[in-house]
Amino acid sequence: MMQDTPSFGMLIRKTSAFLPIAMSLTALSIVIITLSLFGVDNQPKDEGTAAHLWQLLMAGQLPILFFFLVRWLPSAPRQSLYVLALQLGAGLASLAPVFFFHL
Repeated sequence: MMQDTPSFGMLIRKTSAFLPIAMSLTALSIVIITLSLFGVDNQPKDEGTAAHLWQLLMAGQLPILFFFLVRWLPSAPRQSLYVLALQLGAGLASLAPVFFFHL
């Protein structure tokens, strides 16, 4: 029996779809808040709580991304690639200030 392909709207509501986006946006907000409160401080010392939280959020979403791709790419390739594009866009948005300010 053929199963219906899930729509983009249904797929983006799956936890494995929106959680990496939320994690990237949270990481981005940590960077923005830290920069607005303390400015750019490139001293060779311990990175601090904000940097460690950012690293945990960015690395922690990789297994979720992998699960999402394994689960949804075979059954809904087009919709899952759209979600993946959103996930990658959010990840790159979080990476941009880190690379731009050499944090």
